[in-house]
Amino acid sequence: MTDAKIPYSLNSKAVAEATRFWLQKRGVTILEIAELVMLLQKKYYPNLTMEECIHNVEMVLSKREVQNAVLTGIQLDVLAEEGKLFTPLQDMIENDEGLYGVDEILAFSIVNVYGSIGFTNYGYVDKLKPGVLERLNDKTTGQIHTYLDDIVGAVAAAASSRIAHRKQAEREQELGLPHAPEDVEEAARRSVPENEEPE
Repeated sequence: MTDAKIPYSLNSKAVAEATRFWLQKRGVTILEIAELVMLLQKKYYPNLTMEECIHNVEMVLSKREVQNAVLTGIQLDVLAEEGKLFTPLQDMIENDEGLYGVDEILAFSIVNVYGSIGFTNYGYVDKLKPGVLERLNDKTTGQIHTYLDDIVGAVAAAASSRIAHRKQAEREQELGLPHAPEDVEEAARRSVPENEEPE
């Protein structure tokens, strides 16, 4: 009699922890991403605090789709650094080939989490490459961050979008206008009676 294979079951906590671990291992801090968010949003919200920026980065990174993109992109960067990809993919990722756009496509899956307004934010930081993005794009370090620089920019853009949606909601509440929360989780919590978990 053979042992029955145990069905696969995703460990959400392990995925979240691995996301944090690999960002840190690749030299990216939450604060550095939050600094990009501040750069993107300070003009529109002069009273925005770094704590708010950090909180919104944390909320973006809590999303499963974002975690999947982070882990996938970093894995491809690391494999390229180790020379373990097939040619010509190895060469394209290693050299951050201009016509190779899959890194941006992966980033778009993050940008989309909080709506299309994130595209403008993403495009701006991707072009300007401020702060941590400048370091990730330094080709003299020997490290490959073809995916990670786009991922970090996308997380910052998504966090900026989240802030914009939240600030709009705050304005609506201040004006006494009807308000529907933009976060599915928040909407679900409000529609479920107390002591009952949303599905």
